[in-house]
Amino acid sequence: MAFVCPIDSKYPNEISALLSPHSPHQVQEYFDQLVWTRQCRGLRVKQNGAFGKGVFADAAFKEGDLVLKDQMLVGSQHTSNKMDCLVCSFCFRFVGSIELQIGRKLYFQDLGVSTNHQCDMEPSSPISEDCMETESDDGQEIELENNESMGACSSSNSKGADLPKGLVESLMNGGLSLPHSNEFAMPPAIPCPGGCGEAFYCSKSCAEADWEVFHLLLCTGGKTEPSRREALLKFIQHANDTNDIFLLAAKAISSTILKYKKLKLASSGQQMKYGTCPILNNADLSILLEAWKPISMGHKRRWWDCIALPDDVEPSNEAAFRMQIREMAFMSLQLLKEAIFDVGCEPLFSLEIYGHIIGMFELNNLDLVVASPVEDYFLYIDELSSPYKERAEEITRPLLDALGDSYSICCQGTAFFPLQSCMNHSCYPNAKAFKREEDRDGQATIIALRPIHPGEEVTISYIDEDLPFDQRRALLADYGFECRCPKCLQEHP
Repeated sequence: MAFVCPIDSKYPNEISALLSPHSPHQVQEYFDQLVWTRQCRGLRVKQNGAFGKGVFADAAFKEGDLVLKDQMLVGSQHTSNKMDCLVCSFCFRFVGSIELQIGRKLYFQDLGVSTNHQCDMEPSSPISEDCMETESDDGQEIELENNESMGACSSSNSKGADLPKGLVESLMNGGLSLPHSNEFAMPPAIPCPGGCGEAFYCSKSCAEADWEVFHLLLCTGGKTEPSRREALLKFIQHANDTNDIFLLAAKAISSTILKYKKLKLASSGQQMKYGTCPILNNADLSILLEAWKPISMGHKRRWWDCIALPDDVEPSNEAAFRMQIREMAFMSLQLLKEAIFDVGCEPLFSLEIYGHIIGMFELNNLDLVVASPVEDYFLYIDELSSPYKERAEEITRPLLDALGDSYSICCQGTAFFPLQSCMNHSCYPNAKAFKREEDRDGQATIIALRPIHPGEEVTISYIDEDLPFDQRRALLADYGFECRCPKCLQEHP
């Protein structure tokens, strides 16, 4: 039975305004400004007829050239991946030290909550601060066989290699310095200013930026009002249990609320506390539309309309499946509303808006991947010349054996990139998302696969373009279009 979200009924005109498409001139102006501020030389976003927006070359690119580095609008590290990779919560650079990264992996591995295990921990359960020191003045190289120190973070090692007691604690608190780890220096981990124990940063500027744009409303630390904190934890747990795309939607709504408050303050000159915005009038709606603009520029369809039908769902059950997805989104929205609701931005908490936000991420999100310096470290040790390799491996080999395959786990998540999302698909693309050796943050990196000429559209493949034609067509049906690139036209039966 269909149900109606009360806010959808209360604000039909405001919701319609939020979802109304921008004029071609407004779209062009917005993306021209975005390209200019991000210094994306040689590119322009233009309307592309029936295909909506597209990215076109204004300059020539050679094969292998960097076409675009796009900063994410919103992004989120997968919750389970946080056990294996400590990264900046804003730019997703690895932080701490090689020792801390390895120690954390072993610590969570011993608890059975690494990426390869089901995480049973509460979202708000951080590692003890005693095991989170990232700098030490007296760190020294120690042979593992002689390390007899004791500690609460010691590992019994689930991989079978015996590690000395207290080793994990020594790695995590700076008491042990591994050979050649200084070749892989990282910025120290700066804790969340709200004290949540979940977010860490590579710099004060990243901490301040994340707090200002997202985290002020989403922090579960002790500075958050208890009822809001409890509601946030319920929302996060629901997202972890169902679909972490809800975490991206929460960031989108939070950023809009916080930007609205900033614009409202600039307009009225009166500081507003959280939750105290007056009910929308026409002037306030204009401010809300401006705050909402970065989200509204993305391609949007409601999540339950655009999500692909799983293979195990019969076509006859499609309507029931989509209703179930809608109900899941409504439950998530209600939990989020309890946590960060603001009466001045009430239309943002309509199910219609929430569905369109999630749908935008469903169709346009890109995998967030940052290579692990831990993998690079062990490869570096393996490539040392003799006798340096043998000396180093006396210390590092037991750690590598204990880590097993988890030593190579990279930072993984999902993100929305506003410029990359404008790139259209081709099964014969001239560019691709590719992380170079120097790309060590969460930005999207697009590289030319072959020469791209001025005026030519820059295309990427949304799927594995090496698949047979029928499989490609089936996968692209989930995106709502049929590819008519030269490759598909040639292979069409």
